[in-house]
Amino acid sequence: MEEAEKPQPEALGRQIRALARAADRAALATALPEGRPYASLVLLALDLDVTPLLLLSDLAEHSRNLAHDPRLALLIDGTAGLEDPLTGPRASLIGRAVPSSDRRLRARFIARHPSAEAYAGFADFKLYRVEPERAHFVAGFGRIRWVEAKDLRLTSDCSTLMEAEPGFIADFNRDGGAAAEKLLRRGAGWRMTGIDPEGADFRRKGETARLDFAAPVWDVVGIRAALKESSS
Repeated sequence: MEEAEKPQPEALGRQIRALARAADRAALATALPEGRPYASLVLLALDLDVTPLLLLSDLAEHSRNLAHDPRLALLIDGTAGLEDPLTGPRASLIGRAVPSSDRRLRARFIARHPSAEAYAGFADFKLYRVEPERAHFVAGFGRIRWVEAKDLRLTSDCSTLMEAEPGFIADFNRDGGAAAEKLLRRGAGWRMTGIDPEGADFRRKGETARLDFAAPVWDVVGIRAALKESSS
């Protein structure tokens, strides 16, 4: 591939965000105190700007590792269902885990993973924000690039949507899932769990679904218009 044909970093960042927003789990790599690598499975949620969120028990091995060294990597795998998984997309996000007491972030994680409500209030569970530094993105054979943090996260102001999100989701789900069923066309039982400038998230028991918008939106008016467009 010629250099001029390579995707621009901003485009790669959008692809990684789409991959991450569609995921509800990731492989977490941390370092044991003696320096050996350790990998584990974790549930994943994302803030509106695509900052990864993790809810981890202090008793878990990976939490002990992070207390010693907050550096980590998250492997987000988008290859499920492919005949040859190596042709599918995946991204390794490199960053640092930062403990957070932000109630909004905890609520966003629980909305994504309702089962976490049963233990999120336990004293030994802690919410972490992952501050990404860069990502290694593999879009398929020979399509491999490093992408820096500035091209990964949304830098525009998401505060308007942050404030409106709880009320909007409550209103959307008030009809018992009829609006979600019409929007997703994947049967009944779906509920919206999150909105962000690039799309909306849904859950039905153990399943998740993602609806990506054609273009970013930054307020409730834009969200309503994007959902209406998607349902038509």
